[in-house]
Amino acid sequence: MRRLRPTSTRAERDSGRQAPTGRVSVHPIANRAYPAIKLDRMAAGKDGNPSKEAKAAAKAARKQASKDRRRQLWQAFQMQRKEDKLLLPLMIGALVGVTVLFLVIGLIFGLQWFLLPIGLVLGVLAAFIIFGRRVQKNVYAKAEGQAGAAAWVLDNLQGKWRVTPGVAATTQLDAVHRVVGLPGVVLVAEGSPQRVKSLLAQEKKKVSRLVGDTPIYDIVIGNEEGQVPLKELEKHLRKLPRNIDAARMDNIEGRLSALATRGGPALPKGPLPNGAKMRGVQRSIRRR
Repeated sequence: MRRLRPTSTRAERDSGRQAPTGRVSVHPIANRAYPAIKLDRMAAGKDGNPSKEAKAAAKAARKQASKDRRRQLWQAFQMQRKEDKLLLPLMIGALVGVTVLFLVIGLIFGLQWFLLPIGLVLGVLAAFIIFGRRVQKNVYAKAEGQAGAAAWVLDNLQGKWRVTPGVAATTQLDAVHRVVGLPGVVLVAEGSPQRVKSLLAQEKKKVSRLVGDTPIYDIVIGNEEGQVPLKELEKHLRKLPRNIDAARMDNIEGRLSALATRGGPALPKGPLPNGAKMRGVQRSIRRR
């Protein structure tokens, strides 16, 4: 029986290529995509479930992240212990006091072996709470009065808050930051009270044109009358009433994005360290 060969098309004859024959040759270059496919199959496993290699990699990543957190916690403890002489006595006192309290209650009711482990766990928890509070207090004390401190606090807010730092600023590092949340729009000013007063008025006028009847709050960071201390800023924001929902937050954020793209002086992303050269920072701000 005569074997039929495929005929070449006109385009193939014009380009000088021959029609494919019954045999197909595989070039090594054509197989370069196979390793990626193999890796994808290894990651996916059977039935689309993660394979053993993917599970092992994820477990190793979680273990490394936990190790990094413990190392950072230990470093923070060492730094705080050197600066705060009352840290260790307070933590040890909380641990021993809570444990002894539960032990005494257990001895009275004959449940000492049941309440003793509970007392130990609660004592460790109380010691960690004291440690966290002391560290937070120390950090706020160091950041008090420094440029960019309010922006740093706002960036670390937890919850449904949309923060835009430095929506208005001066070359003296006075700044107004905008926060969109469930209460509405909050303008937070830091710097000289005399200079930020005009900045707040200008920014409030701009925002009011875009948000309509949405409540606008203004806050000035400071320790004088009518101002909010830096360490009380987060608590003050959480005490504000809820006036809008998440959908309206997205709508307001979209409207205010036009103001954010106009640009302005570049501000530090956190509190400036003690001894920072303010002249160099102000010079870079003027150039921008």
